[in-house]
This record gives sequence, structure tokens and C-alpha cells, in this order.
Amino acid sequence: MRPRAEGVAIVGAGNMGLALARGLAVVLPRARERVVLSGRDAARVRAAAQTAGVRAARTNAEAVRAAATVVLAVKPQIVPSVLAEIGPELAPGATLLSIAAGVPTDYLAARVPAGVGVVRAMPNVAAAVRASATAFCAAKTARAIDRRRAREVLEAIGVVVEVDESLMDAVTGLSGTGPLYLFLILESLSDAGVKVGLSREVATRLAIQTLVGSAQLVRTTGEHPAKLRDLVTSPGGTAITALHSLERSGLKAMLMDAVEAATRRSAELGRARRDAEPAASVAPTRGGPPA
Repeated sequence: MRPRAEGVAIVGAGNMGLALARGLAVVLPRARERVVLSGRDAARVRAAAQTAGVRAARTNAEAVRAAATVVLAVKPQIVPSVLAEIGPELAPGATLLSIAAGVPTDYLAARVPAGVGVVRAMPNVAAAVRASATAFCAAKTARAIDRRRAREVLEAIGVVVEVDESLMDAVTGLSGTGPLYLFLILESLSDAGVKVGLSREVATRLAIQTLVGSAQLVRTTGEHPAKLRDLVTSPGGTAITALHSLERSGLKAMLMDAVEAATRRSAELGRARRDAEPAASVAPTRGGPPA
């Protein structure tokens, strides 16, 4: 069976699966016909599908049978069992897009039928508001259509870049874990505002808009952050005084260390997961030529 034209099956009705379903419902015409959601908890799947405005499938196998793109949005530890369930049902020529953290493309490719393209991605929690920073990489055997399908799905939840797979741990350390750094910075700025006399509500609103506005300024102008920093650093002013304090406390080095530490931990978790996995069991190829 050939894949249904540009149909998308999302396997996994957790937070990220729901975010993808909602994003696709916004950008795809006839989303209810083209997007289907599945998972192990039928009640949760039905509720999530209704919320997102897409269809619900009774089983994962049913969801993927005629889909051009199958999104694997499940926890890494259940990837083997889910692949065993859906692998035989994947249509020749389909694209498997995995957002399971730390699961490499060669692992996935070894467990799906020939003719199924494999792409791996790392979105972040901001996918819930269609503002994710997402990177993806393609398996060595992936086709141009696999990259295109993956990008179209991922762009429904934010900004997308393609990287080499060797850099996916770095992506996890920077943008995958990145919301944590910014949440902590926002919390600290809000606390600081309260300390100098602002109400919590005012301090938090000002801190949020300052971060959002500053990021928007960098994106819109295309200028290096250091150049924009100089624009607000006048001689003898408050900004240069604050900068001196930040440099003395080592904020920049701490953030760089955090990204490096998260990158190393991502690599360690990936190695541990691969060492614990049994040998590949390739799913049988269904009849029909690749699309």
C-alpha cells in the first residue's frame, strides 16, 4: 500500500504529541482528515485528538498504515516495543520522524522495513505554544522527500534547522535543555525586581517582556548580541555597572558550562541506552514499491 498523500500519524499522545497535533491542525488544510493521533491510553488519545482537532485511531497500527509521515512521539524506553508494533504496518515510501530523545537514526532504520525513510528530531517544550527551537538530522539512507516531510511537520511547532547527527547531543544541551536556563533567568529577574521594590506581578511581566523583546530584536535585526549589548551600555551608566557585576560573578561561563554539561549527559544517556538494547530485529517489508 502506498502512503496516503501527506497524511500524518502521530504515535504518542503525550505533551509533545499533542503539541504537534495542535500545530498541524493550524497549518494543514483538512487537518481532521490528514492527521491522526494514537497511543496506548485510548481515553487520553480521544481527549487529545478532540482538543487538537484531529482524528483518533483505535491502535497505533491502525494509525500508521496509510500515513506518509509517522511521528514517533514516545518515551525512549518504549521505542523498541512501539517499533515492533508499528514496523510491519509502515507503508513503503513512508517517512518515520522520531522525537524520542537519544535514539539514533541507525537504530531506528535497522528496525523498520526497507523503503521507509528515517529522520530524528529534538524539539523543546515551547512546542506547546508553536515556538519550539527544533533541530533534525536524517539517516544516511534518507531521501529528499523524508527531509521535506520532517521539516513541514516540525515547522508547525516553531523554527527548524537541520544538523549533522553528530551534533544532536549539542542540540540537546543548548535548545533541548535551553528553556530551563531561561526559566531560571526569568525567575531570578523577577526575584530581583521584587527585591528592589516592585510587586511580583509587575516584576514578572517586565522580566518576561524584556526577554521576549530582546530576543525579537536580535532575530529581527540579525545583529550579533554583543553589538546590541553595546547599544545599551553607555559610559558610566547602569548597564555597564550591571555588566561588571555579571562578569565578576561569571554568568557567561556558568551558562556555557551548563550547556556543555547537558551535552555530555545527553551523550552518556544515549550510550547507556544503546548498550542496554538487544540486537536489531528488522520489521518485514510490506508489498509494493517505495513511493
